[in-house]
Amino acid sequence: MENLIADLKGQIAVQLKLKNIKPEDIGDDEPLFGAGLGLDSLDVLELIVLLKQKYKLRVSNPEDGLKVFKSVRSMAEFITANTAQTA
Repeated sequence: MENLIADLKGQIAVQLKLKNIKPEDIGDDEPLFGAGLGLDSLDVLELIVLLKQKYKLRVSNPEDGLKVFKSVRSMAEFITANTAQTA
């Protein structure tokens, strides 16, 4: 899980072109939106694309999206749970 979290931080930094934030500056449980990392609704679209392209996963229910994109750890947990089901 820790390797996946580290990979996700790097992928998020690249996908969202975060210029002043290094992957290691992103907290595992830090909120991605609002007062945390400060991402917005356009950024969530980029994260959806990231999940689809890199992990072949979709978030079909908008309510699930709120949970999945809460933090890097919640994204990692979603990926782990859903790739285990398809493996």
